Amino acid sequence: MKLEGRQLPPKNTENLPQNSKWLSGDGGGAWFHISDCNKWKASEFNIKRFTPEGVLDCDRMFVLQENKVVFEIEKPFEYIHISHCAKCRILQNGVVFIFEWVG
Repeated sequence: MKLEGRQLPPKNTENLPQNSKWLSGDGGGAWFHISDCNKWKASEFNIKRFTPEGVLDCDRMFVLQENKVVFEIEKPFEYIHISHCAKCRILQNGVVFIFEWVG
């Protein structure tokens, strides 16, 4: 079984935005990129998902579900399962943050 593109990220990442993060998967992994799109509303974020080859798969606005802990985009975090184009989960400092598509 080929692990690159599933469990291991592909080596060529030149098409991806800086700071994109890899989320591995049995069927196939994906790259995710999050940006703070509205400095006035701390709960709104733009999340993009890319194929293992770096092709844009989805580009959507997400709202962070209310949480008693603040998500700090500039601090270390990782995407966790199940994350897709409608809901993304991010683990930061032991806290799971859930982002939902505004659609």
